[in-house]
Amino acid sequence: MKILAVDTAFAACSVAILDSGRVLAHRFEEMARGHAERLAPMVEEAVREAGLSFSMLERLGVTVGPGSFTGIRVGLAFMRGLRLALEVPLIGITSLYAMGQNALQVAGLNRVAVVQVARDDEIYCELLKDKESEGPQIVGVLEAFGIISRFAGAEPLVLAGNAQERLFPDLAARGVRVARSDIRLPDALWVARVVAGVVPGAEVPKPFYLRAPAARPASRPK
Repeated sequence: MKILAVDTAFAACSVAILDSGRVLAHRFEEMARGHAERLAPMVEEAVREAGLSFSMLERLGVTVGPGSFTGIRVGLAFMRGLRLALEVPLIGITSLYAMGQNALQVAGLNRVAVVQVARDDEIYCELLKDKESEGPQIVGVLEAFGIISRFAGAEPLVLAGNAQERLFPDLAARGVRVARSDIRLPDALWVARVVAGVVPGAEVPKPFYLRAPAARPASRPK
């Protein structure tokens, strides 16, 4: 099965194409902005490198959030358009889940806490045991210590995400058997690997937000 997946949720843009688990093409570029301009060329480059045509793709995958409002919409809009054009299933997964599966594989453990900086002293957090997750949440830093400690219990745990340096010292001081990883951002390669094992549903993926935008449109004068 030939799968195209993309991620634009945070400060990176990535594209991957798999064929029955084999990596045919992979692009990953860190960027604070410019996802909208870069995504389509990256997808075209990847399809060309894989030696495929778009009509040969059989499944699509995309991260739905949490992340930046603009980034999430860029990836979803592009892939929803491609879904309509190709008439193939599109599967959405959370950005944190993709990072978690990556970290579990690298660390060889079965528990991961994915912790990504949000704002206002808050953290996006998703706790995974193997493939099981209760879903992402947004918590304060102090609350994150508590829920990660309870989740780990006496088991070893690996951290993923760009907030792990902030949490690691205090978690270790609390006696949590915790390790750091090199996983700081989602990667479309792991989006593709996850969606390969998901049964497609009828619903079209929608943006997954945990908080309102920082900027709001100005109210109209009455």
